[in-house]
Amino acid sequence: MATYHGNVTSVAQRAPDTAAAPVIRTIGFAELGRSLRRGWEDFKAVPTHAIILCVIYPVLGLVLARAVLGYSVIPLLFPLAAGFALIGPFAALGLYEMSRRREHGEQATAWDALAMLRSPSFGAMLGLGVLLLALFVTWVATAQAIYIAAFGYAGATGFSDFATRVLTTSQGWWLIVVGCGVGFLFALVALCISVVSFPLMLDRHAGAGDAMVTSLRAVARNPVPMAAWGLIVAVLLVAGTLPFFLGLAVVIPLLGHATWHLYRETIEPELNPQPLPPRAHRERKSAADFPANLFPWRRKDSA
Repeated sequence: MATYHGNVTSVAQRAPDTAAAPVIRTIGFAELGRSLRRGWEDFKAVPTHAIILCVIYPVLGLVLARAVLGYSVIPLLFPLAAGFALIGPFAALGLYEMSRRREHGEQATAWDALAMLRSPSFGAMLGLGVLLLALFVTWVATAQAIYIAAFGYAGATGFSDFATRVLTTSQGWWLIVVGCGVGFLFALVALCISVVSFPLMLDRHAGAGDAMVTSLRAVARNPVPMAAWGLIVAVLLVAGTLPFFLGLAVVIPLLGHATWHLYRETIEPELNPQPLPPRAHRERKSAADFPANLFPWRRKDSA
């Protein structure tokens, strides 16, 4: 009987951990289409705010295009544009917040989107965002190294010269094959660790490690739909860069909102969501007490 009681206790102790693990659904192409449609509806509902949140993307692309290493950066324009897929999941945090609020029938504006900065998991989001940024920088450096291996250090004199090099020479075709292959690997890593990570941290305040594990499990459970989602993201981002990166002002909010709905399609909702603990009350201190505030133990002694 003692052994049985011990086993029951052990199982009971493990039950909360098992229940807390996110339950992953099996999805198909219908769920991808539904996520995109709902993302478009969110974008239409708050288009001005979404564009304001995402105007940094075309600016960032143009700045990076002029700043990288000080020489002709035309060969790096495509890697820079493709790299948006690596850092986009983190940069779209405000869009997730807006979709979450609309889902609950709450107000969704640009100011409301900034509420994600007060999330208990914002530190974890920031940490994973830094990881994606490091992945982005590594990708750009790798793309540069591949171009140098193919054509040396001489930069292209213009778009026509670059197109001629890439499309009419054996080195150019080697560049396309190797560059796309390596870029696919970077995109695959980013997709696997972030496809539902940031929405999960925003929704359930999970840690970065748990969110990445859940994202990996979601990809393993739905490899074909997730691969299709990655292809959709890549195609839309490339299409958004064609008119001088300006199309990203529409593509990025669409993908950001759609990613939130993809998370909802992929992860079962919590049966018993835990409310957030109230914030600890912080006593207001007068500026006149500034020196004494640095030594609180002295105030206690004097009291």
